[in-house]
Amino acid sequence: MRKIQVNISDRSYEYEQGVTYEKIAKDVQKEYPQRIVLLRANGKLKELHKKAKDQEILQFLTVCDTEGFQTHRRSMILLMLKAVYDVGGFEQADRVVVHYAVSEGLYITMDGCPEVEDAFLQQVKARMQQMIDDDLPITKSSLATDEAISLFGRLGMEDKEKLFHFRRASKVNLYSLEGFRDYYYGYMVPSTGYLGVFDLIRYKDGFVLQMAEQKTPQILPPFQPEEKIFTIQRESMDWGRMMNVRTVGDLNEKIMDGEAEHLMLMQEALFEKKIADIAEMIAADRSKKLIMIAGPSSSGKTTFSHRLSIQLAAHGLKPHPIPMDNYFVDREQTPKDEDGNYDFECLEAIDIELFNQNMTDLLAGKVVELPTFNFKIGRKEYNGQVKQLGPEDVLVIEGIHGLNDRLSYSLPTESKFKIYISALTQLNIDEHNRIPTTDGRLLRRIVRDARTRGTSAKNTIAMWPSVRRGEESYIFPNQEQADVMINSAMIYELAVLKIYAEPLLFGIKKSDPEYTEARRLLKFLEYFVGIPSENIPSNSILREFVGGGCFKV
Repeated sequence: MRKIQVNISDRSYEYEQGVTYEKIAKDVQKEYPQRIVLLRANGKLKELHKKAKDQEILQFLTVCDTEGFQTHRRSMILLMLKAVYDVGGFEQADRVVVHYAVSEGLYITMDGCPEVEDAFLQQVKARMQQMIDDDLPITKSSLATDEAISLFGRLGMEDKEKLFHFRRASKVNLYSLEGFRDYYYGYMVPSTGYLGVFDLIRYKDGFVLQMAEQKTPQILPPFQPEEKIFTIQRESMDWGRMMNVRTVGDLNEKIMDGEAEHLMLMQEALFEKKIADIAEMIAADRSKKLIMIAGPSSSGKTTFSHRLSIQLAAHGLKPHPIPMDNYFVDREQTPKDEDGNYDFECLEAIDIELFNQNMTDLLAGKVVELPTFNFKIGRKEYNGQVKQLGPEDVLVIEGIHGLNDRLSYSLPTESKFKIYISALTQLNIDEHNRIPTTDGRLLRRIVRDARTRGTSAKNTIAMWPSVRRGEESYIFPNQEQADVMINSAMIYELAVLKIYAEPLLFGIKKSDPEYTEARRLLKFLEYFVGIPSENIPSNSILREFVGGGCFKV
């Protein structure tokens, strides 16, 4: 039989033609600290069940790599659904809806069930573990899109049926586990034996499929739900239900029925009401002088601070915006990260002492000249920006560390009102495929950076892992300290961002390391029917990213 050669870590290996990547992975597994679940062949993501080709360069990925971690979690969902099917029958499996992250897992409900019984969960959990122990194959097959639509219709999977009515691709990939078939946005492990530790925990109206963290895939972390972020996510989910838009298919139908403008106005009205409610809370307590706004990248913090200021003024207060960026330390004093680059995300990049002195003096009624940071020369400057607080004055302070008490360590707690803002995507692709919040924020940033900074999509994607590390270290650990939370994701926004992001993503070359991520995002955007931005209100959060807004951001 003909031989082929593959290259792994600058070493050449010879195999018989027709060998699968899984067989090769098993041969080199001992060189990897965690289980191999996926790979790149000549830079392209591939599943282990595929056959290797001659002269390919292979890079194996484990559950500790982002793509491998996502593959593992996706496969756990299929395993859970198959177990629900085995325990409760197809009707029960068809009612399962996968929502958003809770603790280190995913929050799941069953439509029509007031609550999920512990006994049922224990049976499902036992069936899942049995299938892991039995190492059952997960197989992949393709159907013509029309056939898939017909199949999902017969199975009562309305969300998937709607989704593929708007799909341009001629084929749909389905995954099967012992006869149970479903569609998934992304790759799978080759068999259930690849899956690791998990738990099913009853929570609120549903349950959480708790899984391991990416850094420690063999250890199941304790269940630690964050109540405030869960509440705001569930509120956003309720908004979607109220507008009859729970999935991408629902959104596409609204657009095709000519209801896009009404949907925009309704979503914007809900968001404005939330801002007005927050302003009313602040106005009711005149001890609150420091309004601290924090959130991850591309959450719309700047536009939100402007809109909140308008609402505060409507309640008789005099708001003054204070961007934390003006308190950066001088460039040469900025700490560097592990790669030797300036780390502008860390708290030590802020002149904490100067910030606290300025704010303390303002609270004491003193006249204070505030700095402005000149990013071209990397220095603070003083340009006569003088402030003195009167009885109706409040400072609206916006920056990623706003909720961290180390930033405002010397300021009285009673003077601070903390707000956490994030773009928490409320749409699902369908009932079993959620849209990661990070995807929405990354698309926002790609569009904004290209428009305002001339940054290519390639460079924005390259910087994104560093941005995410900063969020994990400095923002998310403090989010539950907020007095209020607000979700800035617009239910219609991905249909708008599609039009701006696609040309930027198509500009990334196959030879670029960022090409794989660009292709993934392009495939994701294929689900959406695009809509133009003309009818988006000029004060919308989304204007911060696509342009045309009334605020200077």
